[in-house]
Amino acid sequence: MRAVVIRVSRASIEIDGRQGGSMGQGLLVLLGVGPDDTLKEADYLADRCAGLRIFEDENGKMNKNMADVGGEMMVVSNFTLYADCSHGRRPDLFGAAKPDVAIPLYEAFKDKLTQLGVKYCCGEFGADMKIDHVNDGPITLILDTDTMMKKKA
Repeated sequence: MRAVVIRVSRASIEIDGRQGGSMGQGLLVLLGVGPDDTLKEADYLADRCAGLRIFEDENGKMNKNMADVGGEMMVVSNFTLYADCSHGRRPDLFGAAKPDVAIPLYEAFKDKLTQLGVKYCCGEFGADMKIDHVNDGPITLILDTDTMMKKKA
């Protein structure tokens, strides 16, 4: 699984032309599911995102996580995180998991957040979405379980 994690001061989402969720301080997570991903990756990545210490403490150091600052998370499925841009100018969008694999893992990611006590809102899998956010920092991280879990093992 891949995630682009953006520390935000606020975010909101429009889904197929209607207002979706909104939040204040926290993390906007664009989430992509690969064809070989499993529940193990979904649990690992949700835990990692929720625990990232990327919020500043009283000394201006990034030592606090979302729970420490009362933050929220917005989770948005994004299959284009698996696009292949190595040939030509049009991205090849066939590298992501098919919906029958991706949807349950997207849901498992959100279920893990619930277990962790993370307050979140989300997009809608496969919908046309418009995201408005203010990148705070800017702090933007790319997490990829293929490399993170391999290094951990």
